[in-house]
Amino acid sequence: MMHGIPRRNDCQIGPRRLPPPPQWRGLSALAAVALLIIAGVGAGCARQTPNVIVGPYASLLASSSDLGPSHADDAQLTVTLADPARAETLTQWAGDSGLWIRGRPDDGWAIVEGAAEDVARAFDVPIHDYRGRKGQVFYASTQQPSIPSPLRGVVSGVGRINGYTPHGMASPGLLPLDVRWGGLTPDGLLQAYNANPLAELGFTGKGSTIVIFAFDSVDQADLDLFADTSGLPRFTPEIIDGKPEEQHGETAMDLQVAHAIAPDARLVVVNARPTVQGDGALEKIGRMFEDVDRRFPGAVWSLSIGWGCEKLFTAADLAPVQAALAAAQKRGTSAFDASGDTAGLECKSGEDWSAPPGPDDIGLDAISSIPAMTTVGGTTLSTSPRGQWVGEYAWVDSPLSQGTSGGVSTLFDRPPWQDRLSAERDTEHRRLSPDVSAVSDPYTGVRLIYQQTEVLGGGTSQAAPIWAALTVLMNQYLVANGGRPLGNANAMLYRVAAGASRPGFRDIVRGGNAVDYAGPGYDLVSGLGTPNVYNLAQNFLELQQGISRR
Repeated sequence: MMHGIPRRNDCQIGPRRLPPPPQWRGLSALAAVALLIIAGVGAGCARQTPNVIVGPYASLLASSSDLGPSHADDAQLTVTLADPARAETLTQWAGDSGLWIRGRPDDGWAIVEGAAEDVARAFDVPIHDYRGRKGQVFYASTQQPSIPSPLRGVVSGVGRINGYTPHGMASPGLLPLDVRWGGLTPDGLLQAYNANPLAELGFTGKGSTIVIFAFDSVDQADLDLFADTSGLPRFTPEIIDGKPEEQHGETAMDLQVAHAIAPDARLVVVNARPTVQGDGALEKIGRMFEDVDRRFPGAVWSLSIGWGCEKLFTAADLAPVQAALAAAQKRGTSAFDASGDTAGLECKSGEDWSAPPGPDDIGLDAISSIPAMTTVGGTTLSTSPRGQWVGEYAWVDSPLSQGTSGGVSTLFDRPPWQDRLSAERDTEHRRLSPDVSAVSDPYTGVRLIYQQTEVLGGGTSQAAPIWAALTVLMNQYLVANGGRPLGNANAMLYRVAAGASRPGFRDIVRGGNAVDYAGPGYDLVSGLGTPNVYNLAQNFLELQQGISRR
């Protein structure tokens, strides 16, 4: 089921289709396509026209209707700056080209904007308008712009010209409550990950803020019923940027999971829908992060939504998001993002899910692939009748084509904290994902309320708020004992995994997804493993205080 041939041949996007080599003539169509995969047809197409974009980006345009040369008067792309002190050179060049510049030179990025025909002329690439399958009209170029010669030494990278960002939520995987002892209760969830010692010490999130970024809404009646039936105080989340109209259960699950672990924490929901209205989604995400950081400095963030596969972008496109995340982390923010629920096929279009997967479908969610983001994979959890942890393995549901995602980034180099790891698929020393994991299998998930009905939560979209809320408790413990909030948690997580006085993780050595298998130590389906929270908190404190008891 998790195998097959690509949806399309990437040569469709090039100027012409290459004839098959003579030795392939006479083969069946299936055999010929299989050989194309093995031979790397995408690379062949790229050699034919070096700057033609292949892979999922090409598939997006191929599945849309080409409306001809773009009439957009505000096409844009992101560039990164090699030398921010020379940003004036970029501004001068843009003015001479009929374009304008805005952005953050001090953060190393800028937006080049103007009429589509002027942008096309300045970067010597075609820009057309397209109509997607959902009726959306957007501009895009089939070619990757290169750095114009007057900007060499000034600009270090150029993003894609694309006015549409595919987006969606990690599926919450809610199931009727008719399995496995009624699901994990708040006490069961704390006990499973050994966080109950922190709760018993009085660390329940008081004075802390958890921010949940969402595409959908929530019914307050569901939150009230969850609190009442869980023995927890009622709560009303603060909503930022308006309440989305649609309800899919994602936000309800995230809020209830966070409240189950940190019942006294302030909960904030940020409506992320505006970021995908029109173009410039990644710049808007950066601004959204900056606004949240201003309003709630030092909050812990949970993201269970996606802004598209990273193969749709270049690293330059993500510069505004990276800069905003780094600034927030300097003020104590930790950020956790769901790895995704497509079993390692995050680049497969939801509109084409019935098609057999191919090599282009393997990949990571763009935002979760940022090295400073703590990406959370998923597990199937086993507990004893008393709720104690018994075991976990990587979550996958082959009949439903679901499971924990992970893999090797195509955009980012290996961050320092992953430098000593090894992964068979990583031949270029790239960022590896996920970083950690938590329960995601809906058959072993958390008991929740949705539409006034008891359900079980699931998906890596359940795992991300679990880690966010557990981090709030650990931050409280650290501060109470003379430490400080984690901020960018990745460096500390990997330091603990490399060796600490107490075992901070439960290693996941069984299971896999559509692409990789779990195994001893770090792996591309479960990361470092799932948390032993009390041990982790004590290890973090020792590291912050420079204590080693090994």
